Amino acid sequence: MSRMIFINHAVADLAKSIEFFTALGFTFNPAFTDDKATCLVINDRAFVMLLTTSFFDGFHDKQTADAMTTTETLLGLSAGSREEVDDLCNRAFAAGGVQSTEPNDQGFMYGWGFQDLDGHLWEVMWMDPQESPA
Repeated sequence: MSRMIFINHAVADLAKSIEFFTALGFTFNPAFTDDKATCLVINDRAFVMLLTTSFFDGFHDKQTADAMTTTETLLGLSAGSREEVDDLCNRAFAAGGVQSTEPNDQGFMYGWGFQDLDGHLWEVMWMDPQESPA
């Protein structure tokens, strides 16, 4: 069975988060979008639900992490090329994101990271399977 994944993130300002991820080239599923949440589409099997903090808090009994001061997750996102890694990260920086890692070139693999408006960490990477070590 091929599974879908829905990652849920609390966001302080839903409209600003939508604007940020739109600037990175992502789209949203309008069927799962209202004033409390939106569904950011990664692909046809992977999605990130951006939920207002108060709405997010209704789904659990723990304290919601402040991603600006703690690391809750590292989201790894593949890219089709080194240039796509750079392009996506540079668009994130231009839209208000913060660089979280330096570009890391290992020859067969290249990555770079950014922090979104709410402090969530995104690692964008490209890997050439033809050249990866055994």
